[in-house]
Amino acid sequence: MSTTKKIAGVALVAALGVTTLSACGGGDTKDKPAGASDAPKSKTVTLVSHDSFNVTESVLKEFEQQSGYTVKVLKSGDAGAALNQEILTKGSPRGDVFFGVDNTLLSRALDNGIFTPYEAKGLAEVKPEYVLDKEHRVTPIDSGDICVNYDKAYFAEKKIAPPQTLDDLTKPEYKNLLVTENAATSSPGLGFLLASVGKYGEDGWKDYWSKLKANGVEVVDGWEQAYNERFSGSAGGKKAKGDRPLVVSYASSPPVEVLYGEPQPAEAPTGVATGTCFRQIEFAGLLKGAKNEEGGKALVDFLVSKKFQEDMPLQMFVNPVTKDAVLPELFTKHGVVVEKPENVAPETIAKNREQWVKAWTALVVK
Repeated sequence: MSTTKKIAGVALVAALGVTTLSACGGGDTKDKPAGASDAPKSKTVTLVSHDSFNVTESVLKEFEQQSGYTVKVLKSGDAGAALNQEILTKGSPRGDVFFGVDNTLLSRALDNGIFTPYEAKGLAEVKPEYVLDKEHRVTPIDSGDICVNYDKAYFAEKKIAPPQTLDDLTKPEYKNLLVTENAATSSPGLGFLLASVGKYGEDGWKDYWSKLKANGVEVVDGWEQAYNERFSGSAGGKKAKGDRPLVVSYASSPPVEVLYGEPQPAEAPTGVATGTCFRQIEFAGLLKGAKNEEGGKALVDFLVSKKFQEDMPLQMFVNPVTKDAVLPELFTKHGVVVEKPENVAPETIAKNREQWVKAWTALVVK
């Protein structure tokens, strides 16, 4: 869910990237005397994540100092690619904790048994609607709403009210204005497909997409292309001369435009159609077979701590899931609260995701 970096990492990536946020412990072992024990090998705890995990350095260092662990982060492409790696290495994981599996992929992770149950300290502070696994194999960490964003200047100039609902997007006044991501290759693209499933049901979503296609929806591979090249409302889209004033992005995208605006605008140049949204929830879990299980537990506790939860919005542009976390002013002033996002049960997604994506591809792309 989602920073500009987070959202940009939606296309599935096969290559494995490695980033270390701080120096790993352990050091050279070649001078150890014969027979010396290798346990514990180090005080390093390893977090496996999608490419967009981020945390303020001082916040991470405080955790390291208090816990005695050094954190290493293995970044592994999009969440789907990262999860695939962990399923392939089940029982001999690359790290101790996995972060970034969301509710669209949750059942796949749980069905493959890659996590060890652990009830995190501080879980009582997590809002109950985010706790989707009662066995605590995963812990909710953040949420974000995938929504259509609109270019305020375009609609003001044309004197057209921006769309607010999924139904609106099929109307003639919005013909050839929307760009979305491919549901087969992009997290927000899949989320937008699921929004239509949640709204129109398993029997009605195809008819809806037929209407969208007839109304000129454009499909591109991923968020980076959609938001920073085709969308006329973003800073990147303006430079690229994008001509689509509607894009599938996140409810947190307007604060991003303010934060990185040059000069920083008093008001976000983009808005959110709050009746088009699907809620994405991201989780972390202790990996089965983790070499540093105790360190992994401490790291999961840290991810739901007030310190991390309040740092997260401006690092990954997602919302905290704990009751005690306070949002930064940038979010409260320029962000959008989505009261009634569409939802689809994880088990329903698991059962139907592949066939929905195949049907969507045949209908919209081919």
